[in-house]
Amino acid sequence: MIKWLNKVLATQKRYLRSWFLTSLIGFSLALALSPPAAGQVILSDVQGHPFQACIEKIAQKQIISSYPDKTFRPSIPVSRAEFALAITQAFPSAPVVREAVQFSDVPTTYSAAAAIQKAYSTGFISGFEDRGFHPNQKILKSQVIVSLASGLQYSPTSAIANTLNSTFVDAADIPNYAQSAIAAAAERHVVVNYPVVKRLNPQQLVTRADLAALLCQASGIGLVPTEYIAIATTTPTRAEVRGVWLTNIDSDVLFERSKLKAALQRLRELNFNTIYPTIWNWGYTLYPSTVAKKIVGRSLDPTPGLQGRDMLKETVDIGHKSGLRVIPWFEFGFMAPADSQLAQRHPEWLTSRRDGTKIVKEGKDNRVWLNPFRPEVQQFIQDLIVETVSNYNIDGIQFDDHFGLPVELGYDSFTVGLYKQEHSGQSPSINQQDPEWLRWRADKITNFMQRLFHAIKNRKPNCIVSIAPNPQEFSYDFFVADWEKWERLGLVEELVLQLYRDDLSRLIWEMDHPEVKAAQHHIPVSIGLLSGLKGRFVPSSQILTQVQTVRDRHFAGVSFFFYESLWNIANEKPDARQSTFLKLFPTFVNPPNLLQTNRN
Repeated sequence: MIKWLNKVLATQKRYLRSWFLTSLIGFSLALALSPPAAGQVILSDVQGHPFQACIEKIAQKQIISSYPDKTFRPSIPVSRAEFALAITQAFPSAPVVREAVQFSDVPTTYSAAAAIQKAYSTGFISGFEDRGFHPNQKILKSQVIVSLASGLQYSPTSAIANTLNSTFVDAADIPNYAQSAIAAAAERHVVVNYPVVKRLNPQQLVTRADLAALLCQASGIGLVPTEYIAIATTTPTRAEVRGVWLTNIDSDVLFERSKLKAALQRLRELNFNTIYPTIWNWGYTLYPSTVAKKIVGRSLDPTPGLQGRDMLKETVDIGHKSGLRVIPWFEFGFMAPADSQLAQRHPEWLTSRRDGTKIVKEGKDNRVWLNPFRPEVQQFIQDLIVETVSNYNIDGIQFDDHFGLPVELGYDSFTVGLYKQEHSGQSPSINQQDPEWLRWRADKITNFMQRLFHAIKNRKPNCIVSIAPNPQEFSYDFFVADWEKWERLGLVEELVLQLYRDDLSRLIWEMDHPEVKAAQHHIPVSIGLLSGLKGRFVPSSQILTQVQTVRDRHFAGVSFFFYESLWNIANEKPDARQSTFLKLFPTFVNPPNLLQTNRN
């Protein structure tokens, strides 16, 4: 799964690049009036600085320029003109909310005039009663936070006085005009305080380092140590999904009962409520299966840690005793390793490209795809799933994009013959993304999903059918998986949309798609976030910001990929990482009732 995920992320990046506006590809910030030099900058005067990682990331991205002598000068105060320039470059596509004005002290020839006009018209910053802007005046920390809250349209969700008094020891020093904005910013984990996290110092001049940290948080870059992020606890007491995927790649949590038990108990202590353990990948089941024994030749994945055990039964028993909902993840779907016993025993089951090749590269691994249009393949997959639903007290079963197939596949003789039979002898298009050819394959998979849904419900009506796909355009165009249609047909009772993004604006853009909003009106929709991979670190500050962003948009919750990167393989101390999740989930809540849908 992890190698597949890296491939998907890379492919998505190429696919989306062509139609994302520049403003959605990343935030391009700058403080100085002249552009910074390209390439990574080694800043001699921020080594050991508490915001070093944030500052260096911003410098690397050419967000804030260094000086010619390769210093950052973190303690220099920022002027209003410099701040206006940073805002306009940080949020280039911010909507205009009012007409620009001509400030009396900003001539059109002034180097920052255009930036000041744009910062004003987009609602980030205002002038003074004397009709001046005072471009050289240094800006206060409270003013910066108010500016960010205004331009980004933050509104507090809890009582303002309670939020401020519980978050800052110097709340009494916050000017009246700034209280609502600062409370809203604190709820979104934008406020950064050093050295004392609970001391805001609202009347203090903001420095370049201060501004870098605030912009790291507001833009979703993160990298600010969590001990300096002022956390206003606004966790909803309503039900929400707090899930995590458990894998058997780069993780040994499933291979030993004691480790599994310790992991599930720790998740419950940190107020998670849902787990998605993988049960089908690499061509094997991770539980003893009579169906797999018959078709694959082995009833269980041969990994030594799984022998003599029923991992799924242990997970269900321990998970339920710990108060966790257990929804097994049918991870590989129709995919299998090219050298697997399944592929070798049933070569006629495999689908192919137009040139007859079958191998699909996943990193260094060779994969093949079971033909989802063959009746015997469909029966095998259905039998595995019904077996799982029947034999275990699970709360649901989850599928993802592997319940489609790579778009270049489907040209095997069986599928071509079936297509011709239904198209008066006409062959499928040589264009793998021809609309009719794409729709025909997608509809066939949808028909199988209908059959599978009813088979699950006939065996166990309360078993949730969950899916965790990529965004609709990607799932459909690259995996022929039309989850939007599945959802509208009532075949999906939980949607966990995989949005593994570092760029906060892209994350928001994906969440705001019409099919996502439509699904929110019918079923619980959660967002899958990346907590990290073995070679890809995601900082706690980014996790905090993204979870709050998901909550702001009223989704049903979040799930993290994957367990080990929550804290075991993160570049932060485990205690600090676990503290982050306790900040997010300070009390236990139940997940939504996934069977209470609102289909109109």
